[in-house]
Amino acid sequence: MSRLASVAGMISVPFRLGARQALIPVHDTPAGATFQVKVHPRARKNAITGVLGDALKLALTAPAVEGRANQACIDFVAKFLNVTRSSVTIAAGESSRQKLIRVAGVRAAQVEEKLRAILS
Repeated sequence: MSRLASVAGMISVPFRLGARQALIPVHDTPAGATFQVKVHPRARKNAITGVLGDALKLALTAPAVEGRANQACIDFVAKFLNVTRSSVTIAAGESSRQKLIRVAGVRAAQVEEKLRAILS
């Protein structure tokens, strides 16, 4: 059953994580936690829209021009994880919809806990 949930006022999740569907892989690195996202630019609103393979699907209102979608992705992830924007970087995929996000100062377990809370 799909339901719109709101977290921190600006982050919405228009789906529920099924019992058989696992969380995305989140890895600990010396530089911080990393995970994959698939970005859908020019969406109606900023939201987590699902899980696609090993990536978290993000819908972002910003267009994919002049780095605006990348900045919106960083802002969205920072707000979702309640960290500063400077601690979130795109480690790979700046010119692709598939991106590797690195969050400095955060452990993989913390990211998984936030994802579990919003997706379940």
